[in-house]
Amino acid sequence: MLNELAHFALILAFAVAIAQTVIPLIGAHKGWRGWMAMAQPAATSQFILVGFSFAALMWAFVTSDFSLQVVTVNSHSLKPMIYKISGTWGNHEGSMLLWLLILTLFGGCAAWFDGGLPETLRARVLAVQASVSVAFYAFILFTSNPFARLEVPPFDGQDLNPLLQDPGLAFHPPFLYLGYVGLSMSFSFAVAALIEGRVDAAWGRWVRPWTLAAWMFLTIGIALGSWWAYYELGWGGFWFWDPVENASFMPWLIAAALLHSAIVVEKREALKSWTILLAILAFGFSLLGTFIVRSGLLTSVHAFANDPERGVFILIILAFFVGGSLTLYAARAKVLASNGVFGTVSRESALVLNNILLAVSCFVVFIGTIWPLVAEMAFGRTLSVGPPFFDAAFSPFMVLLALALPLGSLLAWKRGTLTRAKKPLWGWAILAVALAGLTFAIQSGRSALGPIGVALGVWVVGGALLDLWLRGGRGGWVDRLRRIRLLPRADWGKAVAHIGVGVTTFAVAGILAWQVEDIRVADIGDSYDVDGYTFTLSDVRSLEGPNYVTTMATIDVTKQGRDVTTLFPEKRFYPVAQMPTTEAAIRNGVLRDLYVVIGEPQGNGGWAVRVYIKPFANWIWGGCILMALGALISLTDRRLRVGAGATKTRRPTVPAE
Repeated sequence: MLNELAHFALILAFAVAIAQTVIPLIGAHKGWRGWMAMAQPAATSQFILVGFSFAALMWAFVTSDFSLQVVTVNSHSLKPMIYKISGTWGNHEGSMLLWLLILTLFGGCAAWFDGGLPETLRARVLAVQASVSVAFYAFILFTSNPFARLEVPPFDGQDLNPLLQDPGLAFHPPFLYLGYVGLSMSFSFAVAALIEGRVDAAWGRWVRPWTLAAWMFLTIGIALGSWWAYYELGWGGFWFWDPVENASFMPWLIAAALLHSAIVVEKREALKSWTILLAILAFGFSLLGTFIVRSGLLTSVHAFANDPERGVFILIILAFFVGGSLTLYAARAKVLASNGVFGTVSRESALVLNNILLAVSCFVVFIGTIWPLVAEMAFGRTLSVGPPFFDAAFSPFMVLLALALPLGSLLAWKRGTLTRAKKPLWGWAILAVALAGLTFAIQSGRSALGPIGVALGVWVVGGALLDLWLRGGRGGWVDRLRRIRLLPRADWGKAVAHIGVGVTTFAVAGILAWQVEDIRVADIGDSYDVDGYTFTLSDVRSLEGPNYVTTMATIDVTKQGRDVTTLFPEKRFYPVAQMPTTEAAIRNGVLRDLYVVIGEPQGNGGWAVRVYIKPFANWIWGGCILMALGALISLTDRRLRVGAGATKTRRPTVPAE
């Protein structure tokens, strides 16, 4: 009965979304307050109804209700509780319901915390947001019903994909969806502004917190996915340029550009047209990621579904919203004229350069991701575009971005001078070059990537710290520190996020340049040295877990005769899913990770063992945490929580006839 009620709640929410799409738009056009006011309770109703449906589906997974097809296919009675819960969104149908829940949550937040938005703009934003919901209600109800019943429920389920039975993957999709769907709010604000015919500084202020929140959640989601790939897949890497990885990275890049572009709109009322375009493209890339994951056109370990028919439906949604908004964008080009004027050398120009580098980087990733599909469809050739292409084509733009970041932060608004901006940076530039030279001398002929990473990391972190210091004004240390402490939180957030960029840049370069790898066949009792550490394969035994059997090795690690740690890498097999997984054993450290993987038994009685020494691995995710923390600090800035345009002249309204 509960499942039927949840299904009915989805249908009712579908009807509410249709009404919310149509009535407020008419009210905003006619100036009818009552019709516009309908959008807020409708947005709340949608969230409550979808929340009830999602809670019912989660309860079905928790109680192992195998009368539901989605539970049977993606769960098992012996599965640990955390994975029963995460199994709710660890499948196509449940993940789309989570997508819809987050979509209605953002719509509800726009209704509850409007921040003094003009009535007409608020009504149009909520109507556009509801129109996106309508498309996904239709997709779920007509192609991906999570409450589809089985006529004869089985005794037990088929289990969740073993790769998804991991804490990292339990939290990775919700955060990623919060980022993906959060960009729908930027899209709704952009389309609403186009319909209204007004893009000004107030609009730039309103759209920033939504974009900032989406970018923050995307950062966390991508970092969790990278961390999961690092320790779960057993290949020792943190990023493989997989199509689904790229699908989340592309909107992250565009959202970062949108954040910086919206600042220019707010400060100078310039780049209006470009900012609107970025808002459309950011959500468009989010929809593209959904299409890639579910269409089956591109193969990935992360894919939720392999159903071309569902992919076509999502492709229609993508074409409708992106194509329709771009058509409206072209029709409204005249109202997007910018009033702000700025010099070639200025903070605005630096932000334009930032936008260009981020947008071109996204385009490079996009081409590399879809080119195998284009080559197969157009030329009948099967191609693989992997890390070598992306490393060579993408990295130069990130190097340029890192070089420009500190300098751009110190340029004055409207009209600046390079001489004045460069002067305080000379010390950090000299330190960065000196440390790069020292690193090159110490590393004994290895790749130049390490020294470059050291220089860029020091340059970016130093620039962010210097920016904070200069904002403290003149005077003694005590007075400066007091003024720095009182700076707006958005300034602190920017500095913390930029420091995170510098830390991650250094860590990525360091791990790629200096990691040590050893692959060999070892017998039980064998000892061997890797980069100053001695590894001993002490034992290999078979054990049973809750819903798997495992082959677990015991590897003792010493250094110069001193015990360091004992690692227990595993090779698991899940009988229900008939699928093996690799569980790497990792000794995390501040300066390096010891990473060990046990492989298959060999014919001579030995075991394949892989050992990696990974320097600064945890700094990658530490930098991501700093980036997300910087976004969170900025979000707490009062200027981003109060409607900038609350005092603007509002369009006169008349009662509904």
